[in-house]
Amino acid sequence: MVTLNTAQTVDFDNSRQQLNNPALLSKATEIDLGRQDVDKALRITSVLQTTLDIKKIIEIFIFEASRWVPIDGAKFKYEEQQLSFDIGSEYKNSLTYHLTIPKQSLGEITFMRRKRFTAAENKTLEYLLCGLVYPLRNSLAYESALQAALKDPLTGINNRAAMDASLIREVDLARRHETPLSLIALDLDHFKKVNDTLGHDAGDQVLRQVVNTLLDTIRVSDMVFRFGGEEFVVLLTNTNKKGAMQLAQRIRKQVEINAIELDEKKLFITASLGTACLSVNDSEKSLFLKTDKALYKAKAAGRNCVRFSD
Repeated sequence: MVTLNTAQTVDFDNSRQQLNNPALLSKATEIDLGRQDVDKALRITSVLQTTLDIKKIIEIFIFEASRWVPIDGAKFKYEEQQLSFDIGSEYKNSLTYHLTIPKQSLGEITFMRRKRFTAAENKTLEYLLCGLVYPLRNSLAYESALQAALKDPLTGINNRAAMDASLIREVDLARRHETPLSLIALDLDHFKKVNDTLGHDAGDQVLRQVVNTLLDTIRVSDMVFRFGGEEFVVLLTNTNKKGAMQLAQRIRKQVEINAIELDEKKLFITASLGTACLSVNDSEKSLFLKTDKALYKAKAAGRNCVRFSD
């Protein structure tokens, strides 16, 4: 019996990835499948179209494909959306497929099991994957749309909707694990003058460069959001008052010292920051209101400073 290398990669190109019933039938003829097997393959496509959840689509495909080719585990990776997950058990014997349709990559899927895959099984899986790619494309497009709805188009960071969802989740996690949680609100000082004197294009450049400063200053575990206009919020998991104040001061200093390049001119800007920590009686809403109150205390104190709200 002919066996394949344990990590053979098969690329799907335009000539083999047109997913519609005639294409599946054509592929079935190529590998000598019977009518009953063709019906099963078409059923896979139908079942996969019942959900837009990416992981569920892969799980359903593995379940259905295992009727033909025993599969013990799988890995799926789609770098464009930073998606990666494992299903089942991991074994060294594997087949890896790059999933592509015309002008679009749909990621990479690897099937694993104890025994080596045969050449015939490779052909069967290749045929079955023709039924996966378009349901998978639809689910990836849906996920992309969801992610876009949570992004600020100007700066590329998460927006207010994403902040609301993240705050609910992190407050719940902090309660469950009894860990500290802090919030920082930042507002650029006298930003309106930038727009009024230099124009909105210059204002947009300032916002983008300030975001770069924020991303360079915060920790990997921190989350930054554009709340609206020139106001930003940083969510700090597992961080108490001392840590939040230290980071807020570091952000304030970096914003102050980093020159913003505008048409060969250098502009310096400052920011006011408020911070607060989650207390026993706080909800996500009350935590944000405390943080916002601290921000207004910083503005009232003369701007370019940090204030804490108990």
